[in-house]
Amino acid sequence: MKTATLASIALAISISAAHAQTIGVSMSDLDKFRTALLNGVVSHGQTISGLKLVTESAKGDNELQKQQVQNLIADKVDAIILAVSDGDLGPQMTKMAADAGIPLVYINNVPSNLLDLPDNQVVVASNEKESGTLETKQVCALLKGKGRVVVLMGEPFHAAARARTQDISDVIATPDCQGLQIVERQAAYWSSDYADQQMQEWLSAGVKFDAVIANNDEMALGAIRAMKKNNIPMKNVVVAGVDATDDALAAMVAGDLDVTILQSAVGQGAAAVDAAVKLIRKEKVPRENNVPFELVTPENIATYLPKSQ
Repeated sequence: MKTATLASIALAISISAAHAQTIGVSMSDLDKFRTALLNGVVSHGQTISGLKLVTESAKGDNELQKQQVQNLIADKVDAIILAVSDGDLGPQMTKMAADAGIPLVYINNVPSNLLDLPDNQVVVASNEKESGTLETKQVCALLKGKGRVVVLMGEPFHAAARARTQDISDVIATPDCQGLQIVERQAAYWSSDYADQQMQEWLSAGVKFDAVIANNDEMALGAIRAMKKNNIPMKNVVVAGVDATDDALAAMVAGDLDVTILQSAVGQGAAAVDAAVKLIRKEKVPRENNVPFELVTPENIATYLPKSQ
């Protein structure tokens, strides 16, 4: 199986007005990152002449998202870009699109049926082995290989949450980081509010920790909010997230967040549109199209500030 990088998908694609095409976009929800993801799709789509985008948000409702996809199929869109919250929805979504002969691009979340996708269905995401690994290695370095860690996980059935959480365990199993100990691990569903609540519970229970490793920035920021409410000096705790959102970078500038990993919403959005257009034109697109993750720290944050806008 071949994996393509973002650069391998041509950006300069034009569709003449005489042959206008419509791409339907269904997002599982619109949290901070997925809003940026949708903006990436829309902004790139607007650069392609004759291309129309129809966008929907399922607001976290899997049944609503299935209905949205059915409606897009009924409207005879030329391709669908789909961000599912649960990779296990993949087989159902794949069958609906395949039966209708409509190209499908999964964005950000890898479907559970990845290896069984037909030729006109592909995935645009990032290699999650990089995200949690980069994040945890940096935390390990900051703690000099020793310390107590709490972990905030995303949605339990989201492929990224499972992969990033496994990455944490894999890094801690290495010789340099075996002195790290996970003392608590709970799902906070990508949400700052859930993370705030979970952190409050840990603090009330007297849980002691040196670092917070979150599957995304929103949960890291929720944990920071809870710790500040409890007058915990942020210089005493290493906090790490993933996505390099604008709020996360602001928190890093303020000295509250120590580590984040850039997952390029703009890059994934553009790559998904280009893949969809190529599939509409019956061109060959690799099954997996990866947009690389990048480590962001206070030392290199100046390089990344413009990318989060």
